[in-house]
Amino acid sequence: MSPISVPFLDLKAAYLELKPEIDVALARVLDSGWYILGEEVEAFETEFARYCGSRHCVGVANGLDALHLALRVLEIGPGDEVIVPSNTYIATWLAVSQCGATPVPVEPDPQTHNIDPDRIAAAITPRTRVLMPVHLYGQPADLDPILTLAREHGLRVVEDAAQAHGASYRGKRIGAHGDLVAWSFYPGKNLGAFGDAGALTTDDSHLAERLRVLRNYGSRVKYVNDEAGWNSRLDPLQAAALRVKLRYLDAWNARRAVLAASYDKALAGLRLERPFLPDWATPVWHLYVVQTDNRDEVQRELNARGIGSLIHYPIPPHLQQAYARAGFAAGDLPIAERLAARVLSLPMGPQLESAALGAVIAALHEVLS
Repeated sequence: MSPISVPFLDLKAAYLELKPEIDVALARVLDSGWYILGEEVEAFETEFARYCGSRHCVGVANGLDALHLALRVLEIGPGDEVIVPSNTYIATWLAVSQCGATPVPVEPDPQTHNIDPDRIAAAITPRTRVLMPVHLYGQPADLDPILTLAREHGLRVVEDAAQAHGASYRGKRIGAHGDLVAWSFYPGKNLGAFGDAGALTTDDSHLAERLRVLRNYGSRVKYVNDEAGWNSRLDPLQAAALRVKLRYLDAWNARRAVLAASYDKALAGLRLERPFLPDWATPVWHLYVVQTDNRDEVQRELNARGIGSLIHYPIPPHLQQAYARAGFAAGDLPIAERLAARVLSLPMGPQLESAALGAVIAALHEVLS
């Protein structure tokens, strides 16, 4: 048995590290008497846009809404197709379905687990409107060939950056490579709120303005609705907390990088595959994902030793009941299916202490040596 219990992620420890500053920020909002949009949200939008290197940020209620509204503002609807990764969280697909459009899956690069640019061209049809790469696990997708394909075919690019806060592609931060970049601030993210929250970043002023209207019932002026919009607004309390955490994001990502390097060194030689890192990517290690053939047994053994772990993700979207009517069958997307059977995410977070890291590594050596 492990001498200490190690949770997969300790969100309370993250709060306690910044508790004085976060409590002051939350109290500031409560004392203001302004609880929908307003100055706190605008301040976060300005700060996060600057951090991402984009011209605009529009705060919304959650990451799925960010993806959905990105497609809506591009006027994606029934009859349209959106190319998505086969290996991703189902939210990427759901955003497409919510518009009445069709998600068209493309398999990942087996090394990076991100969508394989070399497979995208074959999936483009006359109905394709958008390419939607995901920066999975905090590692950027290979954007240059994706953007080139988009230009050649007159397509839009919407990036799902829910796990990539602070990541860089060829030296430039994720945030404005494509037409729109969708973010989630779910509590477990590298930049996490204390509930659901999300945002979109873009360099396109027209898209940003339309997003601000769509998120607010289709209204620019109270009780005047220019179009049929949605209610998806970033909460000022969440914005206040995010403003505090944003100041520490780079430092916390640096801690994650140290942990990942420690894992890389300590797990060499074990019966598992460690993450592959392309030289053009600067990841932020939202997750540290290994692969092993006997994944379920390894997870049980780790759990018995008090070591938390998670599977990202055990069922690919095409095999979920939600997409049963799409006609997919087991074996249709073999790379995604193989990953789903083999991946295991190890404890990772800026508050993971050296003793806990050592316990994880020791347990893995016991199980896999």
